Amino acid sequence: MKFVDEATIDIAAGNGGAGCMSFRREKFIPFGGPNGGDGGRGGSVFAVADRNLNTLIDYRYARRHEARNGEAGRGSDQYGAAAEDIVLRMPVGTIVRDAETEEVLAELLEPDVPVLLAKGGDGGFGNLHFKSSTNRAPRQKTPGWPGEQKKLKLELRVLADVGLLGLPNAGKSTLITAISNARPKIADYPFTTLHPNLGVVRAGPERSFVVADLPGLIEGAADGAGLGHLFLRHLQRTRLLLHVVDMAPFDGADPVALAKGIVKELRKYDEALYEKPRWIVLNKLDMVPTEDRAALVKDFIKRMRWKGPVFQVSALAREGLDPMVQAIYEHVAAHKVQAPPEIDPRFDAPTPVAMAEPADD
Repeated sequence: MKFVDEATIDIAAGNGGAGCMSFRREKFIPFGGPNGGDGGRGGSVFAVADRNLNTLIDYRYARRHEARNGEAGRGSDQYGAAAEDIVLRMPVGTIVRDAETEEVLAELLEPDVPVLLAKGGDGGFGNLHFKSSTNRAPRQKTPGWPGEQKKLKLELRVLADVGLLGLPNAGKSTLITAISNARPKIADYPFTTLHPNLGVVRAGPERSFVVADLPGLIEGAADGAGLGHLFLRHLQRTRLLLHVVDMAPFDGADPVALAKGIVKELRKYDEALYEKPRWIVLNKLDMVPTEDRAALVKDFIKRMRWKGPVFQVSALAREGLDPMVQAIYEHVAAHKVQAPPEIDPRFDAPTPVAMAEPADD
């Protein structure tokens, strides 16, 4: 399936039905009163997050979504029927913006919770609505109110706990394959990953987190070079960034210079993203002679002036992965926002009422 994380659509809620002007006409009733009913309400447009969806590809091709209009009122006190609402199902993590004002209308973070995007118009009033003791034969009626129409910009930001960051061909896809259930495309050339991949990592019974693999970054990514800058938005909801560094580049480049270039691009793109917790994963150490690994890692940390966590792994050989996975889970679990416990009103202790002290005689 093609991964699409942006789309622009037009939505239109239904118009309200017009009110009816009618009078009762029956045999032997020469002065029948008004009996024109009100119009029905137009259909509204709602958005709902669906955990079974992971792309906005449906909205790339279906760009116009309209709800039906409400029915007009009729005589004999008959009100018009309200139109059905339409529900647009989108992936969890979708941000809905007004395309003209850039105002954020909704952020779909909870599945199956409907969010109103465009309200349907109310129905018009029939002359039955205007009947009173002083106006027994009203000839007023009103048309239905128009429904809202909007042009929306949809932007998907995947919900992942951990994001993989690094140069193309640094081994990010191999790493996510080794630690999770994701199966991205893996090849021996750069830019193999063309869209984000999500994987669930199990750290033990009832212990899991979600990791996202993004296309690699290159120098100038913040200015539009390569593919990585198109998907950096997906890292903005993560709790931890794993900077994957290739310790055995095929062209003999300096890993420290390459790693500093990635950090520089990250900071140019978004300062808040740069300030996120970031750990370094030194990958492909199986390609470094055993007697040279310790000195190479020590030199890397010294020249990077790095004081955070560092993990020495080989994603291909599955070496050093379990300690890293356990440490990541502990960090993610410690920073998750716990929902406040629900209070059962049946067992809620009543608030004591202060008693007035008796007056002295």
